[in-house]
Amino acid sequence: MRDDVVIVGGGLAWQAATRGARVTLYEMRPKEQTQAHKTGLLAELVCSNSLGSGDVLSTPGILKEEMRRLNSLVIRVAEEVRVPAGSALAVDRELFAQRITQALESHPNVRIIREEIKDIPTDCVCVVATGPLTSDSLTGAIRNLTHSKNLYFFDAISPIIDADSINMDVVFRASRYEKGGADYVNCPMDEATYDRFHDALVKAEKVQPKEFEKTPYFEGCIPIEVMAERGRQTMQFGPLKPVGLEDPKTRTRPYAVVQLRAENTHRSCYNMVGFQTKLTYPEQRRVFRMIPGLEQAEFLRYGSLHRNTFVNSPQLLRETLQLKARGTAFFAGQLVGVEGYTESAAMGGLAGINAARGLAGLPLVTPPPTTAHGSLITYITTSDPRHFQPINTNLGLFPPLPSRIRDKDQKRRLISQRALEDLEAWKTRFELS
Repeated sequence: MRDDVVIVGGGLAWQAATRGARVTLYEMRPKEQTQAHKTGLLAELVCSNSLGSGDVLSTPGILKEEMRRLNSLVIRVAEEVRVPAGSALAVDRELFAQRITQALESHPNVRIIREEIKDIPTDCVCVVATGPLTSDSLTGAIRNLTHSKNLYFFDAISPIIDADSINMDVVFRASRYEKGGADYVNCPMDEATYDRFHDALVKAEKVQPKEFEKTPYFEGCIPIEVMAERGRQTMQFGPLKPVGLEDPKTRTRPYAVVQLRAENTHRSCYNMVGFQTKLTYPEQRRVFRMIPGLEQAEFLRYGSLHRNTFVNSPQLLRETLQLKARGTAFFAGQLVGVEGYTESAAMGGLAGINAARGLAGLPLVTPPPTTAHGSLITYITTSDPRHFQPINTNLGLFPPLPSRIRDKDQKRRLISQRALEDLEAWKTRFELS
């Protein structure tokens, strides 16, 4: 075995290097460019200069504070080059990439090789963190290692709704033909409601795809509004089909039904089944709140459909981000099924910590599930692999508090306080600086 950690994909070497590991970092740019990047700098932001809310009472803010306490280079540099954006942590993109590149190039434990790596090495501890635009050759290597059925190229993401915002007086629990118990929350529609909803979907504003995302839709992940455009009844033969369901309040089968599936074991958040969409976020709020029972819906994640490469983490990864089939191989960043730059960097930091610990013969670590890091790990490694979709950090991923809190601000304060206290206790236990 080699005595260094090999990291494929730039920007995530810091945690391993600062913990004493020698790191060899492969970055194919600028020799080989992607369709989205413009430079050869590491950590080049391509879509937005905002890393999301920095408010420690918001879930993105909790994640950032945890990263800060774990010595994240990404957060440190972001704060150095931030630009005015209210409570959001927005950065000067060029300075951000320049300073992260300089920090890694000047670190004595980091060696950067500017070439494309076409296979995953087997003679070392290796972290694969190539992001959503992984090269074709490395995609093939990942496919061979994980099996093709567990590698995806598009996020077909449905919205997730806070359970407390669903009007349970309107919806009903049931599975089709009473198979499998009352596993779904069902939002019933009469014909007039369905017609209004269909009309709103067809007319709603859509997000325009980037040039490299202009690919025909897979039949298994067609946006809900595209279904609506194909004909008035198309959705009734798809995700809104009412067959096998009876509303106990009316003792009749609804004209159409929107089904919600629990997203976690706590049943604190629900996925809108089959509602991957290209609608803008404001339009998702407006149109999807027309669904009976969702009039006051709070969206923990909005739907989307865009180019991405990610693995089926619940089936393939341990909670340490190691591949189950090969303990020396780690996956990190957006490849593991998290949404957002900050979430990707957080997973990269954990993989770097564990890669360094593994190389040094130390036990590998996983943050408590009550932390933002740990709640993401729990989601990506314990979700039902049949329905796995990438996710961003949100309140619904955290374990419930010991007692139910109705006041939202107080709930956020208590979750934030618990997360940071548990993170500090975890750091102390494993002597993590």
